[in-house]
Amino acid sequence: RLRADDAPVAELISPGQRDALARWIDHLRAIEGAAETTCTAYRADVAGFLAFQAGHAGGAAGTAALAGIGVSDMRAWMADARSRGLSARSLARALSAVKGFARWAAEREDWEPTAILSTRAPKFRRKLPRPLAPEAARAVLDRVDLQAREPWVAARDGAVVTLLYGCGLRISEALGLDAGLLPLGAALKVRGKGGKERIVPVIAPAQAAVAGYARLCPHDLAPGTPLFRGVRGGALNPRLVQKTMEAVRLQLGLPATATPHALRHSFATHLLGAGGDLRAIQELLGHASLSTTQAYTAVDTAR
Repeated sequence: RLRADDAPVAELISPGQRDALARWIDHLRAIEGAAETTCTAYRADVAGFLAFQAGHAGGAAGTAALAGIGVSDMRAWMADARSRGLSARSLARALSAVKGFARWAAEREDWEPTAILSTRAPKFRRKLPRPLAPEAARAVLDRVDLQAREPWVAARDGAVVTLLYGCGLRISEALGLDAGLLPLGAALKVRGKGGKERIVPVIAPAQAAVAGYARLCPHDLAPGTPLFRGVRGGALNPRLVQKTMEAVRLQLGLPATATPHALRHSFATHLLGAGGDLRAIQELLGHASLSTTQAYTAVDTAR
């Protein structure tokens, strides 16, 4: 992936464009609350676009050159991206970033971004969520705390996995919880993508699992520190949770799609199958758009 500070890209993008891109990223981060991973991806997408357009036009140009980008220039960029092996899904994401940047820049510099904004994204088939079957999810919960020799580590892994499946959390959300939340109550405030907060109910088994881990944890779980800790006391690395899931997956003969994130998919799919309301599930998962949540209806064919 190209970055805005890569030498080949930096040479093609003018100082004015680099400055505009940096200010737009600051806007996304500060005003729109975009996640750092989103900012990094969008910065690379727009930097690559600007570098291509500069080369396409015969050399670096300032921000005024953006106003001269036409339909043929957009088509040339998209064709070049596909020829380099960029998937339709990734190109659609890049186009979304370019449109956001163009809209922001046009408002500040008073030019017409129609050619960019009217460009259609390539069609692609959205990947369906790959949840576990209910019995497989229960088997994972029963086995995950058998993977570690240290009792407190076993309790920790069991608590994390129970939160993923029992509350539908992303792994980053679970590992981002503060120890000051102890003891967990019947509801939990979670900070999700883009800094958006939502309230999720905490079922009794999840409360019990976290309480059991907290009793055994040898580290000081003081407010303002991470709830889930590594062996040395630092914040738990998500890769360790993934490795535990890999071991359980192999022991149970589950497919490679049985990842920590699959437990979140399982939460939503099983809730839907039990008669859960789609809009309520959207709120529990923290999806910005209902269309994202509707993917689970394609998984649950019986419903």
